[in-house]
Amino acid sequence: MLKILSFIQKNLVWAIPVSMIFGLIYGYLFDASSLKQFIIPVTFIMVYPMMVTLNVKTIFKGHDGKLQLVTQLINFIFIPIIAFFIGKIFLSGEAEKFGLWAVGLFLIGVLPTSGMTISWTGFAKGNKEAAIKMVVFGLVIGSLAAPVFTKVFMGATIEVNMLHMFKQIAIFVFLPLVVGLFTQFFGMKKYGTKHWNEKIKPKFPPFSALGVVLIAFLAMSLKARHIISNPGDIVTILVPLAVFYLISYVFLTVIGRLLFKREDAIAMVFGVVMRDLSIALAIAMTAFGKQGMTIALLIALAYIIQIQSAAWYVKFINFMFGSSTAKKEMASEPDKTEKLTVPL
Repeated sequence: MLKILSFIQKNLVWAIPVSMIFGLIYGYLFDASSLKQFIIPVTFIMVYPMMVTLNVKTIFKGHDGKLQLVTQLINFIFIPIIAFFIGKIFLSGEAEKFGLWAVGLFLIGVLPTSGMTISWTGFAKGNKEAAIKMVVFGLVIGSLAAPVFTKVFMGATIEVNMLHMFKQIAIFVFLPLVVGLFTQFFGMKKYGTKHWNEKIKPKFPPFSALGVVLIAFLAMSLKARHIISNPGDIVTILVPLAVFYLISYVFLTVIGRLLFKREDAIAMVFGVVMRDLSIALAIAMTAFGKQGMTIALLIALAYIIQIQSAAWYVKFINFMFGSSTAKKEMASEPDKTEKLTVPL
């Protein structure tokens, strides 16, 4: 079982699109409405392992205040504004679906950052400790800010029940966080820190990868018949998503080169571009009633661009920031990161 899950984790670039295709087929052939009941448990499966492996103590280490501040300012000022205006420009049709897709794009913009930040930072030999801090700060700040930002920016487009949205975020973020930290504490106490870190902790991330694949399957299954009946919607959605990620990468690369050394710049790039699509998707499908399925379609498709763009960015990382000066013994760290962190 773990071998299969590990294989999925290491091949998410292909596993997610394949899962979406199967979701389309299933949703077209069968009535997928009953699958909605699995959204919450699948999301918990996806988020909980990340919380178990999250090293919260890292936030008290190092002297990277400027890096963290700049990253979160970009996360909660620049990115939401960019997402909002791209939605206005590219998703301004009269049909209701255009406004709902704009809401989906905004949710992506206001909910940083996923565990994939740590993984991709490791692949590119960036500052992983800084990346972990970005994930922790992003989770907490984003969870508190998302309902407020969504109400302020998108309240004219869709009815936003802030209290209900806060409750959904509590279920998808804070509950797994508390349970995960308790699991980590008691696991270390029972088995010892070394045994926990080396033998038990690496077993959790593959389950999170399974959750990612399943949530993508659910999202596409529930909207399959609409997608197949309106294939042009896919292109309409992918264009603003591509523009959103392209602007993000270009802006962050420039800021990184101007303000930070290579390792910190890499952490900042992935600390912003790797949006928490999983939580955004879960919130979309549970906090906005029937309209949530339309919102979820855009977020589900964002998985494809986000993961593929990150893979290509890593290939050109030396062109962006120069070659790594890391020691040879660090060469194996990307693999280690992949095992110990959670792609979300």
